[in-house]
Amino acid sequence: MNKYITEFIGTFFLVLTIGCSVVIGGAGVIAPLAIGSILMVMIYAGGHISGGHYNPAVTLGVWLRGRCASKDVIPYWVAQWLAALAAALVLNYLKGDAQAKPAVLRPGPALVAEFLFTFALVYVVLNSATAKANSGNSFYGLAIGFTVMSGAFAVGSISSAAFNPAVAVGISTMGLSAWSNIWIYLIGNFGGGLAAGLVFKFLNPTDP
Repeated sequence: MNKYITEFIGTFFLVLTIGCSVVIGGAGVIAPLAIGSILMVMIYAGGHISGGHYNPAVTLGVWLRGRCASKDVIPYWVAQWLAALAAALVLNYLKGDAQAKPAVLRPGPALVAEFLFTFALVYVVLNSATAKANSGNSFYGLAIGFTVMSGAFAVGSISSAAFNPAVAVGISTMGLSAWSNIWIYLIGNFGGGLAAGLVFKFLNPTDP
């Protein structure tokens, strides 16, 4: 149960920070910095308990790589999605008169952007936080947070830079993305996580 609570807390603050930075803070340069930073510190806070996934696509990749028990996958996903919904409800209370502006996406470019940077995120997670050669390192949280920050700067204007199915549910609930776009995130994010898991296993065949 401790693992699932930790996943809820980390995902909650990630999604809440996204909502507050974009809806209340007005996005701009600060949003990617805030989002990457909160992910980094929450990973350091909870990584020793749950692995600090805070992202169903990361859970998929870590499971495929063999570092997440099958019995934990669905509970992790449930905790992550519930946290995203809770964060959206809190944001809607905090925002006052501020209005969310839904992004207008071009499906093809948005799907490719979400796939590529979710792949990059999960690839970094697997190599920095689960690889035998990097066991016990102190940089994994920074590496993961900076990957999300870099992706947000790079393709935020193309796809809103979710890279995370829980974030996708959160921003849809907040009104930052139309629910009709949710398929872009689900396919792009889970596809990127799956691909990263397979690539890790191919590149590291002797890493259990």
